[in-house]
Amino acid sequence: MGIQMQVRVTRVPIKWVKPYTGEQEVSLMEVVIPNTMEDPTNDTIASNCRTMPRKRKLLAQLSALQNTSSFPEISAVEQQNTTPGADPSLKSSKYFVIEKKNSPQLQEDFFNQPCVSLAKSFLGQILVRKLPDGRELWGRIVETEAYLGGEDEASHSKGGKQTQRNAAMFMKPGTLYVYQIYGIYFCMNVSSQGEGAAVLLRSLEPLQGLDAMRELRRASRKAPSRLLKDWQLCNGPSKLCQAFGIDKAFDQRDLTQDAAIWMLPGQDPLGEQDVVATTRIGIGNRGEWAQKPLRFYLRGNRFVSVVDKKTEREMAARGHSPGS
Repeated sequence: MGIQMQVRVTRVPIKWVKPYTGEQEVSLMEVVIPNTMEDPTNDTIASNCRTMPRKRKLLAQLSALQNTSSFPEISAVEQQNTTPGADPSLKSSKYFVIEKKNSPQLQEDFFNQPCVSLAKSFLGQILVRKLPDGRELWGRIVETEAYLGGEDEASHSKGGKQTQRNAAMFMKPGTLYVYQIYGIYFCMNVSSQGEGAAVLLRSLEPLQGLDAMRELRRASRKAPSRLLKDWQLCNGPSKLCQAFGIDKAFDQRDLTQDAAIWMLPGQDPLGEQDVVATTRIGIGNRGEWAQKPLRFYLRGNRFVSVVDKKTEREMAARGHSPGS
């Protein structure tokens, strides 16, 4: 007569990490264990299963749970005695490997580079905005402008002038500089290396939360308007601020620390032939600085605000084709 084993199903609280955002959530997972065991380890199961095929099968199932790739990234909930005040109903599970994953969020070392370099490096990266209701808006950066600080006649910090308005330009790299234009619109910049240097985010390619972006754009416009197409949502510095709900309250925030806005690395590496370098827009009569190629955008991307066809033709004549 075979040996029959009584088993029970228990629910084990586990943490798992959302892809890209790095946020942690707690879920319950059902695990089958023998009734005779309390919080067993794989080793104790093995020592009691040498002559019991059904227990060996159970051990194999538990080992498969550890090694499966079909689950999200998970880690055991930490022991309660290491987390004062934590929910006592959460118990650690020894059936799951404890792994600490580094967040993919762009950190200080990414932002800590010269202004022109950062302006180019932003292309292809993903801006994430978490709204108060929990929805996340994602957009790929496709167009930027570099403002080099003191020597740059078009910069708000020209001549090294530091004011209450432009203070963020003098803060550590990765600090948001948000300012208002015409008394109603906002523009968003990110500080870089260099005294008073910053990069203007000009255009985004919407990736996630497009309906919410449309709501925000519509709410920011007083008169009734037609439904915006995807490419119209973020194709300009003020438009992207409207679509992402960015206002003066975001000025001086740290992109590496803020819970409502951050950046993630893009997926596709870019080559020199993928980036167009041309003159900046709307800076007026700034002498030679009006002609410097300090605006950068992804070639062939339809979400760019203004395309420089002449420069693109010149690139094509030199044999620089996108993606080559």
